[in-house]
Amino acid sequence: MEIPYKIYLSESEMPRYWYNVRADMKKKPAPLLNPGTHKPMTAAELSGVFCDELVKQELDDTTREYPIPEEILSFYRMYRPSPLVRAYCLEEKLKTPAKIYYKFEGNNTSGSHKLNSAVAQAYYAKMQGLTGVTTETGAGQWGTALSMACSYFGLDCKVYMVKVSYEQKPFRREVMKVYGASVTPSPSDTTQVGRKILAEHPGTTGSLGCAISEAVETAVSNPGYRYVLGSVLNQVLLHQSVIGVETKIAMDKYGIHPDVIIGCAGGGSNLGGLIAPFMGEKLRGEADYRIIAVEPASCPSLTRGVYAYDFCDTGMVCPLAKMYTLGSDFIPAPNHAGGLRYHGMSPILSELYDQGMLEAVSVPQTAVFEAAETFARVEGILPAPESSHAIKVAMDEAIRCRETGEEKTILFGLTGTGYFDLVAYEKYHSGQMDDYVPTDEELAAYAAKLPKI
Repeated sequence: MEIPYKIYLSESEMPRYWYNVRADMKKKPAPLLNPGTHKPMTAAELSGVFCDELVKQELDDTTREYPIPEEILSFYRMYRPSPLVRAYCLEEKLKTPAKIYYKFEGNNTSGSHKLNSAVAQAYYAKMQGLTGVTTETGAGQWGTALSMACSYFGLDCKVYMVKVSYEQKPFRREVMKVYGASVTPSPSDTTQVGRKILAEHPGTTGSLGCAISEAVETAVSNPGYRYVLGSVLNQVLLHQSVIGVETKIAMDKYGIHPDVIIGCAGGGSNLGGLIAPFMGEKLRGEADYRIIAVEPASCPSLTRGVYAYDFCDTGMVCPLAKMYTLGSDFIPAPNHAGGLRYHGMSPILSELYDQGMLEAVSVPQTAVFEAAETFARVEGILPAPESSHAIKVAMDEAIRCRETGEEKTILFGLTGTGYFDLVAYEKYHSGQMDDYVPTDEELAAYAAKLPKI
């Protein structure tokens, strides 16, 4: 069967459910712990921070499929199904026998996959009768997506944006304001935890861990608000599974079996979403896939972190999660992949990695931008720096196939566009971009501060 350049599913073929990979994991991710008692968090404890329905999804290890509410499906129809693209031009550029596909999630105004979970979380907040939500954002894709979703459902949205990204991506924050969100650079002097972080780290460029702390404090101190998170948590990976389910429907339609599946990894939302149904088959012994998580060398939580309980935030106000972590007070160098600047990794992906079900590699940012530029020139899409990590490793795998003569099928996630990341591209073109990598001594010092559980 001839494979079209772009595979578009019809609206009737859109997934009607989210897939919960935990249902097929024999060894489940470790539970979130109360930071005071070190006992598993209860639904009652979590409901003070998260929406009630999201708490149920967060704690559910057994339900395999969640029907997607019709109100969310109606929103999804604005931009879903998203295209699965055969990268014919990239294959020709690399002179590879490999077949390369990418799932493109940047075909919506937010510019990324983040909208898949943002609309779900905003919907459940609206159904609970809340006034608004608070959140953090790194590169700004999540904040943009959530501001859009909140605008659609008539909710207030307070965003704490990592300071380095706030300064590097002024247009991203303005889009959030267009949709009615308030945007504060983090760490800030508007919260107690922000002021504490600024006192301990004067002049810091911030991190997702810092921004999470501020967003949580604001949520719990304002009646009618709850905190929502764009990655890491089980509920987020559940919503993002629509990417993988949709991808698998499209591939099955044309009889395509991916040998290698690749995604960038910061907190885990896009990778977890893309691989979900494929990982389910792998866990059930129905098929096998090589799955690769790609992270920045400046923030290598999987490749150089410790698998241990740690705080999800720098201010240490969130529950403890067992994950691969660099330490909650680790603040990475101000690299340009803002969405990957998180100290930890999804508990689901961490457990799967610990079981050997997926691989992880880290790459320096100049090599990432080189790959991004090559991709843009032949495929016609300017990719986000985060997505470009997956592009870099997909190209490496395709080149390896050229050298060995193997005809593998490679699938990667193109999670978003880079049109608000032109400052980063300018730094790359002007030779001002560096490849800072933390030393073993630095990482050991952070690891020594991990909570003793």
